[in-house]
Amino acid sequence: MKDQKLLGEESELKLLIKYSVPAIIGMLVNALYNIVDRIFIGHIPGVGPMAITGVGITMPIMSILLGFGMLIGIGATANISIKFGQNKRKDAEKILGNSVVLITIISLVLTIVGIVFANSILHLFGASEATIFYAKEYINVILLGTIFNLMSFSLYSTIRADGNPKMSAAVMVLGCIINVILDAVFIFVFNLGIKGAALATVISQIVTTLIMLYYYTLGGSNLKLKLETLKLDWGLVKIVLAIGVAPFSMQMAASVVQVIANNALRMYGGDLAIGAMAAISSISMIFLMPIFGINQGSQPIIGYNYGAKKYERAQKTVKLAMIAATTILVLGGILIQAFPALVISMFNSDPKLLEIGVPGLRIYLFMMPIIGISIIGSNYFQSIGKAKLATFLSLLRQVILLIPLTLILPKIAGLGLTGVWLAGTLSDFLSTIITGLFIIKEFKKEYSIEDKKAI
Repeated sequence: MKDQKLLGEESELKLLIKYSVPAIIGMLVNALYNIVDRIFIGHIPGVGPMAITGVGITMPIMSILLGFGMLIGIGATANISIKFGQNKRKDAEKILGNSVVLITIISLVLTIVGIVFANSILHLFGASEATIFYAKEYINVILLGTIFNLMSFSLYSTIRADGNPKMSAAVMVLGCIINVILDAVFIFVFNLGIKGAALATVISQIVTTLIMLYYYTLGGSNLKLKLETLKLDWGLVKIVLAIGVAPFSMQMAASVVQVIANNALRMYGGDLAIGAMAAISSISMIFLMPIFGINQGSQPIIGYNYGAKKYERAQKTVKLAMIAATTILVLGGILIQAFPALVISMFNSDPKLLEIGVPGLRIYLFMMPIIGISIIGSNYFQSIGKAKLATFLSLLRQVILLIPLTLILPKIAGLGLTGVWLAGTLSDFLSTIITGLFIIKEFKKEYSIEDKKAI
């Protein structure tokens, strides 16, 4: 409980560093689960770019799985932080237990539905006869490990709210190391190909899940996972879902966008355009994951101080988070614009893939330096319990702006494939402006409350 009290007393910058650095490491490591898979898959001997294209087709499914992990994991984390701020420890433990039960139920449903309807789903998501074999080989193994995928993500998040961000990051690092080693062994030693990459991911997630369950049952956690906390409390379930629905909606929207983009990419650029997007998405993930780490690190600080009505501390945390996020993304943007071919060739050096991917990378991520404002801003509203606004801002880029732009721009003035890339840039720009306006309005409102308290 000492760590929880420090959230309302210690310097905001020190707290942000303390919680965000481990979270950034953790998110980067978590991203490496997918990125390392794609790097290895892109270099499977004798396969060429079709394998990474197959993985690109599975990206909407991966977004759906991550979305459900966020629905429960982030929803539980935000509410655990708020309950700690309100000194309601028992409710915090119930939320932890309920989140484990919800993850288990959701995972079983997703696994069954995914495997039974795999062929239909993959064709809908842009698979051709040339790529469906690789897509199915990969996703069937991933689906069998859904419970460990979702459980590991959820527990990573709640351990940070439990006051132990270093533990969360350490387990993530261990999982990544296991994944990298097994990737190399399964693909290049046992010649398991794309299936081996998926198997490596699932095994690493099994190991990390078991470690974190031990931490919450027999380890040194503040909260304990007990039998009585596993009984669903629908009042608590409701508030978990209310907060988690914002990132969940964003991921579901990302999945819809990926489906639409895959089909548009295939229409205007062929199968290799989907492979290029898989590489571009992986590159963006490298730079965006630190921002999501800052989000997760700032969430308990914001949630605690907002719950304790210390609005100025919550706002200062947001401002520091935006500065850090923008700095990282500006550096990333410079690297992408200066060395696009070098960056894409990490995933596959096929000349035809590079011909499509280099201009795509430069255009699609052109506005990346400013989107930290949008991401951090949406997280702020999520952290203070304003679920509806957070959901709207989360959907703004992924649905309200990006989907129409992806459908319309390729048809304007014969833009074709270039129009698909431009859609991402324009939606990033517009969503950042709109989110910034909402943040300014909210801060003014909270300043007014602080002034009244002072009087």
